[in-house]
Amino acid sequence: MKISIITVAYNSGRTIADTLRSVALQSHPDVEHIVIDGASTDDTMEQVRQHGAHVAKLVSEPDRGIYDAMNKGLALASGDFVGCLNADDMLAGPDTLARMAQRMSEADMIYGDLVYVDAEQTDRVVRHWNSGPYEASRLRFGWMPPHPTFYFRRSALPDIRFDLRYRIAADYDFMVRSLQGSPRVAYLPEVLVRMRNGGASNHSLKAMLKKSSEDLDVIRRHKLGGVLTLASKNLRKLPQFLMKS
Repeated sequence: MKISIITVAYNSGRTIADTLRSVALQSHPDVEHIVIDGASTDDTMEQVRQHGAHVAKLVSEPDRGIYDAMNKGLALASGDFVGCLNADDMLAGPDTLARMAQRMSEADMIYGDLVYVDAEQTDRVVRHWNSGPYEASRLRFGWMPPHPTFYFRRSALPDIRFDLRYRIAADYDFMVRSLQGSPRVAYLPEVLVRMRNGGASNHSLKAMLKKSSEDLDVIRRHKLGGVLTLASKNLRKLPQFLMKS
């Protein structure tokens, strides 16, 4: 089972070494790590050269944002399953992909749990995203899995791409479209990814309002409801702050 991981980077020199190491240490024998850099002006590429001997494909050129870069990675991916790991996130442990591969034969989609960790002290958990099992009806109540844990069978969705009309919520749209078209979804009830706290969707009030606007558009386009679905989606985040381990 070949697994492709797409890492998108831009001026990620401070964090990408941790991401690269977490993939390089995987016990699963067939991993294709693709790094798409948006022509960084810091030492991102130097970090890739130092810590990315395992990287199979590397692109460094200007892009139109994170989702455009992810689409470039999707076009290059050759694995049976494909997922994205951000340049400031890490796979939870060296056997993460191996455990995922054990379930992939029975599914077209697979996902798991995620922890948010302190940006500097990455061993300190600050939020826990416990996804729970998939049911199609839950989409109407704002449910979604953590995108960095979400992997899909390439042959089941050969033409899927991120919709560039969205600047923040394209991952939400991507997963809704994927899940609506696939009945074979597997949930692995364990932490698969450690994500540094903070990000494009919640670093400012303007960004949060933009994300809510885009989320609502996704909800309405896919006939999942309206404002109440959006409210439910946001309220689902509250329990994440109550689980710290």
